[in-house]
Formats: sequence, structure tokens, C-alpha cells
Amino acid sequence: MNEFKGKIAVITGGAGVLCSAIAVGLAREKAKVVLLDIDKTRAQETLARVRAAGSDGLFIKTSVLSRDELNDAAKRMVETFGHINFLINGAGGNHPKATTSVKVPFFDLPEDAVRFTFDLNFMGTFLSSQAFGKVMAKRKEGVILNIASMNAIRPLTRIPAYSAAKAAVTNFTQWLAVHMAREYSPRIRVNAIAPGFFLTAQNCFLLMDDDDNLTPRGRQIIDHTPTGRFGVPEDLIGTVNWLLSPAAEFVTGIIVPIDGGFSAYSGV
Repeated sequence: MNEFKGKIAVITGGAGVLCSAIAVGLAREKAKVVLLDIDKTRAQETLARVRAAGSDGLFIKTSVLSRDELNDAAKRMVETFGHINFLINGAGGNHPKATTSVKVPFFDLPEDAVRFTFDLNFMGTFLSSQAFGKVMAKRKEGVILNIASMNAIRPLTRIPAYSAAKAAVTNFTQWLAVHMAREYSPRIRVNAIAPGFFLTAQNCFLLMDDDDNLTPRGRQIIDHTPTGRFGVPEDLIGTVNWLLSPAAEFVTGIIVPIDGGFSAYSGV
């Protein structure tokens, strides 16, 4: 694997629970990690971890819903490093108000929360791929890695906006893989990972109660996960490193589940 020394990796949503672990994993392989996020405090904490892992790092406060901010970040990276090797589209998440419940049926889900969820996950991936993919197209090489979700493969109850947005990400991943290879260079690859159930700030209220016990939904998930646990962020690192590395140079347009076997289990 030791192929990342001096490579430039930009990670949107880089201060998030999952992407911060990915950032540290790449830093251990000596990649230069650039974090894009709107949360300066958490990003600075992640940046400290990246540097402690033995690699240079940089934070650029950026909204993935702003084309101008993304283009400015891409321009700054080219001016600083000369090129970009990897783009990891990690910005995303659900909105509590886009979640159905006994009190809020599907018919009453607020439009603004649904649009926020779809835009953050899909448009954030789309716009970032435009800004940084253009840099890769000029150089005729690079890897784009999107963060999809198990919800894209098997839609879950209660979170229609998030499931639909991640399904759009998986479809876009396949479309972009073909487009970049055919229109610009076969040395530009596009793949996605589909994490299963990881405890994050966006979903913990659905899976754990105030006493840190499993909710009925959390118990149902564990009962349908053959490995019998939620994922931890470090579970993503090996697959991410493989998809970015030359070991996967003939791999493009795929979505890799990292779900403890959830997608393989019929429930019987």
C-alpha cells in the first residue's frame, strides 16, 4: 500500500467523524491532507491529529454548497501543491427534521429540511466533483471517492430524503466514472464506499437512547448485522486506501459496502 507519500488528498466534510479517521489514515501513509469543512473548531482538531500522524496538512473553510468557495479552494490547492491526486467527497448527513416519526408523518416533512439533506449529500458531491475534477481532467489522472451509504442500496424506514440523496450519489458515481474515463482519461477513476451503520452525530439519536442503550431501531440493526456491532470509523481506512492506491487501478465505477454483512443478510 505504501504509495501515498507526497500525494495530495482533499477531503470534504473532513472534520466529520468518519472523514477525520480517513484523513488520519492517509496521513499515516504520508499523504498531504487538505480538509474542507465549515466547522473551523473541529477541523483544527482534526488537522492536529493529521499532523500528529506524521504528515503535512491544511484546512480551508469551505461550504460544499458554494461553487465559488469550492473553486477558490481548488485554485489555492493548485497554487500551493501544483496538483490534486485524490478527492474524497465526505460532506453529508441527515437532518432530524427530514426524519419521519409518530409526531411527524411523511406527509408533513418540511420541504426545507428535505432540500437541505438532498443538497448537502448530492449537490455537495456534484459541485465538489466539478471543482476538483476539472483539475484532474487537465492533468489526466486522479481518483474521486464518494461516500454513499447502505441506505442507497437498501432504503431504510424513516429517512426518505437521506436514502434518496445517497442513491443519487451512487448513480452519479457510476455516471462520473464513465464520463471521466471516456471524455478525459482512463487514469481518472471514480468509486464510492457505502458504509453501513456507524454511530455519528447525525444518527445517534435514532440508534441509542439517553442512557446509551440501544433503541428498538438500534437493536433491529444489530440483529441484522452478522458481525454483531456498529462500525467504527477506522473500519473504513483499509478499503479507502485500497481504492485510492495503484492496487485498484483497474477498478472504477463501483460501490463497496462496508457494513458488517448487513446487505448480505436476508433476515432468515
